[in-house]
This record gives sequence, C-alpha cells and structure tokens, in this order.
Amino acid sequence: MFSSLAWSRATFVFLLFSLSSSGHAREDSVFTSSVTYCNPPDTLLISRFEVAYFSHNQSVSFNVSAASVQPDVNVTANLFLNVYGMKPVNLTLDFCNILGGALCPLPQYNFTGADSITLPKSLDVASRIPAIAFKIPDLEGYAQLSLTDATTGKTRACVQATLANGWSTHQKAVEWATGGVAIAALLLSLGVSALVVDAIPTFRFLDLMSLYQTIGTSALLSLNYPSIYRAFTLNFAWTLGLFPTSESSPIQNSINRMRHLTGGRLADSSSGSAVQFVNRRLSPYNGVAAASTSLPLSDLFRREVVTSYARRFSEFAGVPTVASHLAKRETIKGEVQTVTSDSSNVLQAGLPIYVNSVNVSTSNAFMTAFFCALMLFAVGLAVLALGYGVSVLLNRRRAQTQVQTEKSSEEPPFDYLSFARSWILRLVLISCMPLLIFIFYQWTLKDSWLSIFLSVLTLVALLAAIGWPTFTTLRLAKRRGGASELYAPDEKHLLVNAPLYAQYRVQRYYFFLVTLVAMVLRAIFIAFAKNSAAAQIALIVTLEGLVVISYIVLKPYPTRGGDVYGTYLAIVRLVCSGLMIAFLPSLNVSPIPRVVIGAVIAVIFAVTVLVVIFNFFLNFFLLARSGFRRAQNVSEDSDSSSSSDRSNSRSDGSLLEKGVASPQTSDSGIDIAQTPVIRPLNPTPDHSTPLDGSVLQPFPISPTGTTVSTMEPPSLYSRDSGTLTIGSVLPRRWSFQLSHNNSPAESSVHGFGGSPRDGESMFYSGSSPGNTPEGGDSYLSSRRTSESNSPSAWKPGSRPGSSSSSGGHLTRSSSNKVIQAYQQNHDRIPEDSSS
Repeated sequence: MFSSLAWSRATFVFLLFSLSSSGHAREDSVFTSSVTYCNPPDTLLISRFEVAYFSHNQSVSFNVSAASVQPDVNVTANLFLNVYGMKPVNLTLDFCNILGGALCPLPQYNFTGADSITLPKSLDVASRIPAIAFKIPDLEGYAQLSLTDATTGKTRACVQATLANGWSTHQKAVEWATGGVAIAALLLSLGVSALVVDAIPTFRFLDLMSLYQTIGTSALLSLNYPSIYRAFTLNFAWTLGLFPTSESSPIQNSINRMRHLTGGRLADSSSGSAVQFVNRRLSPYNGVAAASTSLPLSDLFRREVVTSYARRFSEFAGVPTVASHLAKRETIKGEVQTVTSDSSNVLQAGLPIYVNSVNVSTSNAFMTAFFCALMLFAVGLAVLALGYGVSVLLNRRRAQTQVQTEKSSEEPPFDYLSFARSWILRLVLISCMPLLIFIFYQWTLKDSWLSIFLSVLTLVALLAAIGWPTFTTLRLAKRRGGASELYAPDEKHLLVNAPLYAQYRVQRYYFFLVTLVAMVLRAIFIAFAKNSAAAQIALIVTLEGLVVISYIVLKPYPTRGGDVYGTYLAIVRLVCSGLMIAFLPSLNVSPIPRVVIGAVIAVIFAVTVLVVIFNFFLNFFLLARSGFRRAQNVSEDSDSSSSSDRSNSRSDGSLLEKGVASPQTSDSGIDIAQTPVIRPLNPTPDHSTPLDGSVLQPFPISPTGTTVSTMEPPSLYSRDSGTLTIGSVLPRRWSFQLSHNNSPAESSVHGFGGSPRDGESMFYSGSSPGNTPEGGDSYLSSRRTSESNSPSAWKPGSRPGSSSSSGGHLTRSSSNKVIQAYQQNHDRIPEDSSS
C-alpha cells in the first residue's frame, strides 16, 4: 500500500504534468528557444542559430547561419551554461590551440549549415544531464558564447541562447478548455437568470470569471516569477482581454499607428519570443545565482576528434540544407536582437513581461483590453437586442391568444428590460478588473494622449455603471428602514441589481462593497506600486488578509455552506499571495526553491478552478431538479453542508434568514406567508344556539373522599355535590390518557377513541382550571386537539354560530348519544389490579 505522502506526491506530479502534457509522445531533447546578442555585434554576425541535443542517441543537431566579418582577429572562446542558477559548464578555449590553428586568425567567411552529430561516448554527456531536465516544464537555462580578442581583451562577440525541452504549463488545450467552460457557464447562467433572478449558478459564473482573472493578474506584480508559473498564468490571459496575437496582427498594427500619430514614443511589440528581452537578473536567466563550477571538456577538443568534425562542417559551408530534426522547428525568428543591461528593449518584471509574452507591447496593453471590452459589449448588446425582439413577439402572440380565448392570465409578463440591465451589469463586473489595471498602468507610461483620454473615458463609464447601482442600493436600504425590501420577489431593484447583493443575506447586503473595494485596491497596487515589489506584495497580502477576516466575521452568505465556499476562495488568494513573497528579487531565493513554490501555487489554483467548476454544475443540476422554481431553489450552494440553524433551501433558508417570508400557499388557498402564527382562539362560536341548561351540567364523575371501588360510574341524576373533594387521586381506570400515535384520533378519553360519527359531538364536562387531574397540561392539550378535530369545532370559513352537527344545532338527543357511548366504552375497561 502507498503511504499518504506517496499519494500526495503522485497527485502533485500528475497535476503538474497534466498542465504541460500534450496529446502525443515527445522525444527527450533540449534545444535553443531564443538567441540574442549580449553585446553589440562586432566580429561575428548571426542570422540563425538552432541547436538541439537528443538523449536517446546522444546526438546534437544544429542549423546555423553565421558570418565572420573582420580579418586577422585572434580570439578565445568562453562557453558558459546556466541551468537553474547552476553553472555546470564554464569553459575557455584558445582557438589557436585547437583544430591545428585553423581558427587562428578567425577565418572571414559565411557559414550556413545543418547536420546531426553523434557525440563520443567518452564524453558521457548523458550522466551529466539529469533526466528531469527533459521533463520539467518551462526549463530555465541558457548557454552563452563569448569571443574575446586575445590581444586586447575586447569582447568581439557575445551570443546568448535560452534552452527549452518542449514541455510547458502554457497549453492551448488549457486555454480552449477554460474558455469552453466559461462559455457553457455563461449560456446556462443566461437561461437560469431568466427563470430565477437570484439563482446560485449565476453567481458561481461570476466567481469562476473572477478566479480566472485572479490567476492572470497574479503574474502582473514586479516579482521574479519562475518560468513555470508565468507560463501557467498565460493560460488565463484571455480573461484579461489579452488574446495571443501574431506579429502581423491588424489590431496591433492599428494600435501602433494610432499611438505614433498621437505622441506615442514607446517601442512596439518585437518579433520572436518575449523571453529573449527579459531582464537578465530574472528567470530564466537567473543572473544572480549560486557560484559556478567548471566541467572539463578537453576530450571534445582532442585533435583527432575535432578534425573529423571540422571536415564535416566544411562540407556544409554555404549549403542551404536543414537537418531533419530541425527542418520544421521555428524557434528563432526575425533579426537577432541585442539585449544588454542598458538597452531600452529590456522587459522588466511584472506586466511588461506578461503582456509581451502574448505579442502585445506594454504600451498597447490598455488599448488591446479596451478593444476586447468593446467587442464583448457589442456582442452582448446584440444578443440582448435579439432576445428583446423575440420577447416582444412572444408577448404579442400571448396577448392575441388571450383575446381569442377570452381568458386573462394572472401571471405578470416577463420584465425583459430588467433582465437585460442585470446582464449588462454582469458584463461590467467581469471586465472591470482588467480594465482598471490597464487604465491605471497606462497613466504611468505617459505615452499617447489619445490612449490616456480613452482610459479616462473608460474609467468614468465604469464608475457610472457600477457606482449608480451601488448608490441606489444603499439609498433604498436606508430609506425604507431596512434591507429586507431589497429582496422582495416583485422588487424591480432586485431584478436589475441582483448581481451585486442578491447572493448575500439581508443583514449583510452591503458585503458587495468589500469585493468592489478590494478589486479597485488590487488594481491600484499593481499599477502605481510597480517600482517597489516589496510594497506591492505587502499591500496585496494585507488586503487579502482583511478580506478573509471579513468573510469569517461577517458571514455574508445565507447558509454555512456559502460561507465556507466564500472563505475558501479568499483563503486560496491569501495563501497564494503569501507564497509569492519568495519571488521578491531582494530576497535572492535560489531558482529551484522558487520553481517548487511556483508549481505549488499553480496546483493550488488549478484545484480551485476545478472546485468552482464542479460547484457551478452541481448547483445547476440541483436547480434543474427542483424545476427552476424560486420557491424551491437549490440547497444553498450544495457548497458542502447544511446547518441546523440555517435552512437547506434557498427560498426557505436564505430568504427566511434574510427576513423575507417565502410565498407559500396552503391546501385551502390561504397565504401562509402572510398569515401570522399565533395561539388559536377558542373554537366555540360566539353566537351559538342557546342550549338546554339541564344539559350543560358538570359530568358527575368527580373525586370523592373515598376511593371508588365500584365498576359502575355514578348516575347522571344521583350526584351528591356535598361529597365533592377537589385534589383526590383518581384510580388509574378513571384517568384521561392520550391515544397512541397511530390512533386515528388525536386524543382518547377513558377508552373512547376515534372521530365521532356525523351528528355527534365530543362534549366534556366537569373540567375547569384547577379541576384537572395529574398531567393537566397534557389533558388541556389533548382537549384542545380533540375540540379542534371534532366535527363541532369551528373552522375558518364557517359562519359564526354554525356547527358541523346535523342541522347545525347541538340537541339534547345528540348529547345523550355521547353519554351512552361513553358508558358503553367504560364498561369494557378491565379492572386495574393496582386499584
């Protein structure tokens, strides 16, 4: 059996590699993914540089196009390899001492060639490259080749090439899967909200989109993120309005022209991978890392080995062929860029690296998100307009049908305009977070005046779209002296503004302010505190901590399951933000621990996404099973558990806890929700027909001074009032007993059980306060029950003075029948031996 630790490790590895796996098997290899000059080119010019190492046969494939342009240059070469901050290779070679001096001075010619070469077994390269290097997603490593003038010590050429193994946590399949789930949730929520205005699935859809955006925006801080986590967050870039674009995207080209015509001076998006422009102190370069070590590779440059390689290289000089392994690999595109610590094209940590990873320049980020938001609202308004037309046609046809049948429907018409306004508000809430971040960040760039102007207009529109519903909600709650009216089913304000507060209980209707304020503060911290990573992470962690406390203290949801669900999401954000402290550049945490922490955060977020998706579809299923009825909505949240102090249904639970009675109707047509629950009144009619005074006499069964020993009850007409003694204990056979639970009658008196026949009435005498036997409370309760269940008991809807007896009157003959029935049943009572 596996231990719990082994299972946890297996689960972690499965989730990690499921994010990076593809549908087909990959060959274990390491290859160059980008090439840049680390110094301005002087002697060596490179237009193509692709090298790959394959572990199964220990071979190297290359596709190189380079040129040496200066004559009479004697150089020494330094080959440097950095993998996760470790430097297993740091070798210096004198070209005059290898290849018989063929490279001294450096020959002046163009070299273009491609081939695959099997490395000698004596190098034992396989043992020096760990197997995990071929499997770990988003490998962090690079190789650097420097050529230094042997005479002057001046650097003649410097080339850096990042390494990759083909595995990554950024997968198009994940993007399509998350997008497909979001679209499905949108369509289902759209239909559900038309039937139930405060249905749980509609709020879970907003939670899902908020979680997607939380993951995407978590990579916008000025931190030294590991490549594995940065790539993972790119799966959710589309939720921020950043869809991957090509280098020749018409939208990006239009934005570039617009910026340049309106004072924009920042650089456009460059071709190729953004990783080549990353600051060298950040991943995957990890410039500030552990001390290096040296690995002797003298065997590779033995004269007999290198001579054979040089002969093969010369065969491909000037030949435009490509090796089969690299024929379809397009890792290096366009002109090789020069990236130094002083160059202006360096991408700093945070938002610049993130947006450039999807081929969107930093200066184009706001306009890209702005156009995506415009397209989103255009599509949304078009769908709502189409729905409005369908609604009008259906209402007209319904009205014509009613006129023809001469029947009027009591059901009010569907308020489509309120429905449309509520969904416009949902679209605003979804697009608010990314737009705020890019609006504030655009102000810090001070680039194009038109971009800044549009950002201001967008901010005003967002404030109006969210600020006005917030203001009206707070004003309405205070004007009416309470927030219970906000949750009334026929309240139009609820139909329009339900996305703001309807998921919270009435006492915490204002909790939506917590989420809105937290959203605005996150955007401010990301944009305006970008120059201080420590300030950013400190403010974010503090904010998330306050949000968690607010969930725990205020308990905003109507059920305990809802509170657990909301608190869980808040704790996930707090924990992940706290773990990101390790990414602070000032802490200089080693690359490997940072990679592990990044993988842990990615797994936590991935599990949370699955939880929210499962919660959405489970709530939708429960709502569908209840028939999409508001009166019997889903068991709140199904979020896990129910509590004895909270209801299990949204209508009978959340609405009642909010202080709003759920509209229910009894079998008799009485509105139970509007009927006050009070002690029932005396069921005797106020104006009954006068009864014979001889009948209204106390029943002659009263305690006497001595114990009754005869089986025959006293005669009705032989009662001696002088022998009455109050408080005497009756024999067991004379006591009043409640009937069995399964008895058809609610009570039984001296063995007389069951309902009286038609025309008969239960009649008690000789009972008054202070004249009851032991268990008087039970007796009074039994009496009230019997009276309420008897045919003579008055029921709602009967006229005062009426009776269920025959003819509506209580007569002497009916009373005598009751007495005779009592005596007959009493005779059948066995004698109690204890008496």
